[in-house]
Amino acid sequence: MKISITDAAQELGITRQTLHRVMTGEVAVTPAMALRLGRWCGNGPGLWLRMQIAYDLWHAERAIGDSLAKIPSHEVA
Repeated sequence: MKISITDAAQELGITRQTLHRVMTGEVAVTPAMALRLGRWCGNGPGLWLRMQIAYDLWHAERAIGDSLAKIPSHEVA
């Protein structure tokens, strides 16, 4: 996008440090941040929240994958 983190953060109304933490995955994309990013990028907040959920699930599955595999599945008919 050829914009500095400082300029992007200013346009988003957040600190440079906050934007950097979001970009590096240090902090999660909150609903409020999703609203800001969605407006700024023009793609809406839903995309940002779905990406955060996918990221969180990916990490959770790797963290508890072995014990998760031992849990029986009771599918609804």
